[in-house]
Amino acid sequence: MKVIALLLNIAFLTGIFCLPLQQSFAQSNGNRDLVTREIADSDAFFREMSRKPRPARDNAARVEAMLRKMTLEEKVGQMTQLTMGMFVSGADQNVQIDEAKLDKAINKYGVGSFLNVSDQALTVDRWHELIGRIQDASMKTRLKIPNLYGIDSIHGANYVQGATLFPQEIGMAATWNPALMHRAAEITAMETRAAAIPWSFSPVLDIGRQPLWARFWETFGEDPYLTKVMGVSFVRGLEGTDISSEKSVASSLKHYMGYSLPLTGRDRTTAWIPEIYLREYVMPPFAAAAAAGARTVMVNSAEINGIPGHINKKILKDMLYGEMKFDGFVVSDWEDIKKLVTFWKVAKDEKEATMLAVNAGIDMSMVPLDYSFADHLTALVKEKKVPMTRIDEAVRRILKVKYDLGLFENPMPSAAARNNFGRPEYAQVSLQAARESLVLLKNEGNILPLSKNKKVLVTGPAADSLISLNNGWTWVWQGSELSLYPKDKMTIRQAIEQKVGRKNFEFVQGTRITRKPGSPSNATPTDIDEEVDVKKALDEAKDADVVVLCLGEGSYTETPGNITDLTLPETQLKFAEAIIATGKPVVLVMVEGRPRVISRIADRVPGILLALNPSNEGGTAIADVLFGDYNPNGKLPFTYPRNPNNLIMYDHKLFETEETAFGNAANKPQFEFGTGLSYTNYQYGNLRLSQPSIPVNGEITVSVDVRNTGARAGKETAILYLRDEVASVSPAGKRVKRFAKIHLEPGQSRTLTFRLNREDFSFIGADNKPTVEAGEFTVLIGGLSDKFTLR
Repeated sequence: MKVIALLLNIAFLTGIFCLPLQQSFAQSNGNRDLVTREIADSDAFFREMSRKPRPARDNAARVEAMLRKMTLEEKVGQMTQLTMGMFVSGADQNVQIDEAKLDKAINKYGVGSFLNVSDQALTVDRWHELIGRIQDASMKTRLKIPNLYGIDSIHGANYVQGATLFPQEIGMAATWNPALMHRAAEITAMETRAAAIPWSFSPVLDIGRQPLWARFWETFGEDPYLTKVMGVSFVRGLEGTDISSEKSVASSLKHYMGYSLPLTGRDRTTAWIPEIYLREYVMPPFAAAAAAGARTVMVNSAEINGIPGHINKKILKDMLYGEMKFDGFVVSDWEDIKKLVTFWKVAKDEKEATMLAVNAGIDMSMVPLDYSFADHLTALVKEKKVPMTRIDEAVRRILKVKYDLGLFENPMPSAAARNNFGRPEYAQVSLQAARESLVLLKNEGNILPLSKNKKVLVTGPAADSLISLNNGWTWVWQGSELSLYPKDKMTIRQAIEQKVGRKNFEFVQGTRITRKPGSPSNATPTDIDEEVDVKKALDEAKDADVVVLCLGEGSYTETPGNITDLTLPETQLKFAEAIIATGKPVVLVMVEGRPRVISRIADRVPGILLALNPSNEGGTAIADVLFGDYNPNGKLPFTYPRNPNNLIMYDHKLFETEETAFGNAANKPQFEFGTGLSYTNYQYGNLRLSQPSIPVNGEITVSVDVRNTGARAGKETAILYLRDEVASVSPAGKRVKRFAKIHLEPGQSRTLTFRLNREDFSFIGADNKPTVEAGEFTVLIGGLSDKFTLR
């Protein structure tokens, strides 16, 4: 069996394995842990992932029986979520159960859910100890309702020390590999549940169309179709086929919805989103994931068109439960009911805010630092300002998730689940994800791959930083605590030195990113760029054959990551210009979570490799690509801007990139959406449509041949776009409708086949409803195009 596992491992890493569509990832079979498959048709994979699994048992009767036994106070307790600090004393690694705090939470208030850490990730043993004590206390209550613990497992079980971490969502999007996303999510679920945590606040399904936003890297990029496919794969990986299994956790779709489109680009600020745009671009990923069975939804902390997400009945009730048929529960984000008073000024006090939020559809409040929600809600029900039917509705939903998770049968931490933590093969999946996430943006004169016999200078602020490779939500909220990072994972510097040997290697820091502590007027720490040993770096560059210049960002998320300019910091740009001025060939490695503008230097370097927070295996993956041990195949899931005020998306109107538009220069990005080079070449040909004309309710088949004309094996992502030539609502220049990711040996050719139907031809009309209109459509793929007519 070990031999079989080894062979499958090799097949996974080389990309030569192609499984039948029907074969699942079968978490229970260890021999398949490293098996992936090609994505010959994204829609077929999406439809398979979208099949909502049948529950292991129908818990409706059990839920109703429990609900009938509960008092008002017990029901309100189930709707209350508190943070770790409300049941422990101490901080960081020194947290201990505070018996008085725990007794108040469980026995007085009947708190149904806890979340978070006390700043730092904990070991599996500590998680078992803490959650075991919580559940032990819960089992001594009158009804013995288990507690539901939630955590932000964003790119792996990042709040469990020693867990396997994966590229952030923006990096996973660059892989264009939903099968890999699914496997990463399975591992995330197993390692989260191994720590006795059954609920993850992921995936982020916000659409990444505002690159200034501090959480851009938590998205799957700017396209709703790619986000939908990757998001559903994430959900099904987390929840599995049996959510009560020790290998599965409940997912939480966030941040429902519109959170990622702040008008100013600053986190948790106002978004202006017309309903037609909301339905066309923002809603589809959430609708798809809800249909696929996601158990919970977390709400947008900000507001849309003046209505805060936490009191938006249309979005929370009409659209989520009515149109999307969601059947899980809705949780608020951190303190967001309180912020209806302090930030948004839509309620005069917290009691009124609680009434508005619960009546609008909030089932559980992430309070999380006091008992105000429980006190206010109990009083509101007694005053008949919140109907008991609404309380029962919320608690029914919460209890259902707890029953589905198997918490009533198995509330205590499982020793057996530990066997699913930290398996050696998980690191190989992480490495493969990191490799596939890397995007080769420029390779003039085939400067890459580099020779291992040439003398290499590695320099720049991201060169020796695991923090830059990971970003936020890594061991701590901001990802900034270096002492918690694993010692056996290599930075770019270390991986390149191992690749070429000490004789051909030199490292000089040049500049660095330093975390500046918060001031009395601003408690939030910020990153600053500073020079370290620039002169030494310039001197060493003169003696090198090639310079690998690693620029980019440190770590951040949410409001600490707010910036006012997408341009790469001046310190880094000046350093880059000085390195370029030495006259030595420069390969630029950008390690970042959002596209920092590099137009001052991009045209002056022959090679650019983009690393979108590839995580702990990122250093190894980058070295593998730079020196040709892995053939890059990532593609941009967003449009890389050339200028800070030139934030065009790939699906712009056609006239926006014409030289004559408005009598000024064309709106040109630095790199187009879908850009991604390889060390081999692919040729597309023989595009054919099954018929020139079809009825509006018909289906058309699109086929195209893809051939590897180069000398190396590689993976190619073929992206199929569709253009509606004329429509009653001004049409996009093109929209992604399908994609495929396939492996091709040198000289090998494959025929890809896609089917398009009414859903693909539709758009949101002026009446805010899906519309299909007769007319001409253009199919575009691999530089080829053809037309057909809907009649």
